[in-house]
Amino acid sequence: MPLKRKGATATTSAAKKSKLTQSKLNKSGDGTVELKHKKAIQEVDYVNLRDLLMREDWKEILKSELESDYFKGIETFLNSEYSKGIQIFPPKEQIFNIFNIIAPNKVKVVILGQDPYHDDKQAHGLCFSVQKTVAIPPSLKNIYKELVNDIPGFKIPDHGCLDRWADQGVFLLNATLSVQAHKANSHAKCGWQKFTDAVIKKISEHCNKVVFILWGKFAENKSKMIDEDNHCIIISGHPSPLSVKHFLGCRCFSKANEYLEKNGKEPIDWKIPS
Repeated sequence: MPLKRKGATATTSAAKKSKLTQSKLNKSGDGTVELKHKKAIQEVDYVNLRDLLMREDWKEILKSELESDYFKGIETFLNSEYSKGIQIFPPKEQIFNIFNIIAPNKVKVVILGQDPYHDDKQAHGLCFSVQKTVAIPPSLKNIYKELVNDIPGFKIPDHGCLDRWADQGVFLLNATLSVQAHKANSHAKCGWQKFTDAVIKKISEHCNKVVFILWGKFAENKSKMIDEDNHCIIISGHPSPLSVKHFLGCRCFSKANEYLEKNGKEPIDWKIPS
């Protein structure tokens, strides 16, 4: 009997020791196995923003921005969000979608938005545009209403994807290029707006005879970054239902084409096939 009790005590003691050792590993800096595992996961998922910008011509024009401390701060912020399992829109491969579609020297029109759509399967890296599988948002419905009145033959499509505009040189730029799922403006202060302000300035400096369409006060405030002697700036109310009365009737699409044609450029075909 004494031997049996001694064996049980030894087993219990060993279990306690094992538990204590594991606890120390978890709490102390010696828990290298767990830490290395976490680090490996983070390294696999790490997003290098510069690699997501595919076009070398944009990389050259934006070189100083891409190498800046604030841009590295955006990258650190996003990777912190990703590492916590936070869902971000658009998908990381589409954050620079509009940059990857249009070369700098092909930009004809810039339309400035504020924040990516924050619901599922909407945002894909083009402001005001949504993927074909989801409902058309209210602001885009109002944009379509204006197009019906402004562009002869325009018919409202059954989707909200504006890829066709982008293919013709319409640079659909959001001031903030990412957003946390279901939280509007959640990334507005992470540094993106400093980057996109630089983009607007670079387009103004490097491109010729571009139309900048600025809807609402937020976008209008960007006009000071644009050389109005070399470009056309069209300002109106925002197409949001909250301010649509200051938007409808602005004729910004036909005005943009008039300016492009006057300066020897092909006009935009604003029609969108269903």
